[in-house]
Amino acid sequence: MPDAGPDRATARKAIALLTGAAGFTEHRPPPSPLSPDGPLGWAGYDAARERASARTGEEESVLYGTGVVGDRACVLLSFEFGFLGGSLGRQTGDRLAAAYELALARRLPLVALVATGGSRMQEGMIALTQLQRVAAASVRLRAAGLPQIAVVRDPTTGGGWATVGAGADVVLALPGAQVGFAGSRVRPPDADPYAYSADGQFEAGQVDAVVPADELTAAVTHWLRALGPHEDLPAAPVPRALSVAGAPVPRALSAGGTESAAGAGTGAGAGTGAGAAKGSGAGTGPGAGTPSAADSGPAVPLPETGREAVARARDPRRPRAEAYLADYFAVRLPLHGDRSGSTDPGLLCGFGLRGDGQPVAYVAQCGTPTRPAGYRAAARTIRLADRLGVPVLTLVDTPGAANDAEAERAGAGAAIADTFAAVAAARVPVTTLVIGEGGSGGALALAAPDNTHVTVDSYFSVIAPELAAAILKRPPSETGATADQLRLRPQDLVDLGFARSIVG
Repeated sequence: MPDAGPDRATARKAIALLTGAAGFTEHRPPPSPLSPDGPLGWAGYDAARERASARTGEEESVLYGTGVVGDRACVLLSFEFGFLGGSLGRQTGDRLAAAYELALARRLPLVALVATGGSRMQEGMIALTQLQRVAAASVRLRAAGLPQIAVVRDPTTGGGWATVGAGADVVLALPGAQVGFAGSRVRPPDADPYAYSADGQFEAGQVDAVVPADELTAAVTHWLRALGPHEDLPAAPVPRALSVAGAPVPRALSAGGTESAAGAGTGAGAGTGAGAAKGSGAGTGPGAGTPSAADSGPAVPLPETGREAVARARDPRRPRAEAYLADYFAVRLPLHGDRSGSTDPGLLCGFGLRGDGQPVAYVAQCGTPTRPAGYRAAARTIRLADRLGVPVLTLVDTPGAANDAEAERAGAGAAIADTFAAVAAARVPVTTLVIGEGGSGGALALAAPDNTHVTVDSYFSVIAPELAAAILKRPPSETGATADQLRLRPQDLVDLGFARSIVG
């Protein structure tokens, strides 16, 4: 097992980094002593444990208890890598299982600070089966609607990564951390070390953000506020429409032809900062809170023809998802990747906090063909929000699902089907705003049945007008007439009963 480097924070220092002056109350499971030299009678094992304890001051490789991060109470568990490489033995499993049960009993979120080399070989299969105990405890916590956040430190490998780390709802990594199932001594000699790094795992969609240590407390605090636990949260408000210049557009036309306050909305986030953390998303903004002066202006006129509706939606000057999310949220917390080795930069997912503190999960298409990884990330986000009782906002804007050969090999059909299923199964309210192109099933997969709204510069169609004309063997000159026949304008979508209101 690798030795603990001098620059690695101890388990207690890692906890103190998050809790600060708020402090930490340590808990211990009931005593359950090992037989001499452990279950295998491994010669020298007791002596190795004694040396590890003398070196670190710890009784085992994990400590746990309750604490406060920011303003949020939680259960914290932290690995001590200096104790036999942070490895998992039977008594480690006792502590991990007890930490999860403590979170369950007190209905608190669990924050795991992971640094481990994997299972402890001196305890053989008894050590390995602790992974099953951890998995079972995690499942019970998940079923109770309680969130799990992992902060992976250097190194996080083996079974600890495959359970406590990668099994968490949100995975944050410290810069430079070694992260991967295969540790440095068991991977192929020619393996690319980048694949086993925090940045490499982020790029592969296995880590949600790489967060510097001095930003970690703020990041974990925001995540705890967003994930809860919560009780009976209201539906996500419909975002206000934005003009081409990015200013709010005032009114919403409901299905009855009258102005709709729900469609107009009020912005709660005003701009977002880049932040130093990779994947930390937009950071925090001051929050809009009240309508701007633009709200007193006239509403944008509706498109007169289907061709005009399509042209507006495809106008490069039209506000995209990034602008809507910046206006809607005061804080954004991205979820990154599909947990299957891929990402889609054209689809943004995560949780956010509005100006009044209300948490909302979001899935937003960015105007590009959505790839299978994007749909898988969307389904992951929606299911997590549903389990935690957080309402969902989806922003629809895509010409359609990616249809290239690579997308097919990556399982486009199955990924889209899974997204449809996630929306259909959601028990929390899902709110949809179509902000641009609504291209067939690739867009519909993210639309909420009976709670979809559209902007004046959007359209939704069973097929793109150009493709419809080609299938019908019509000349290009008849594309506009085909667009009219498809009844894809915002007002058509309201008349057809697909959309509840036109925002702006």
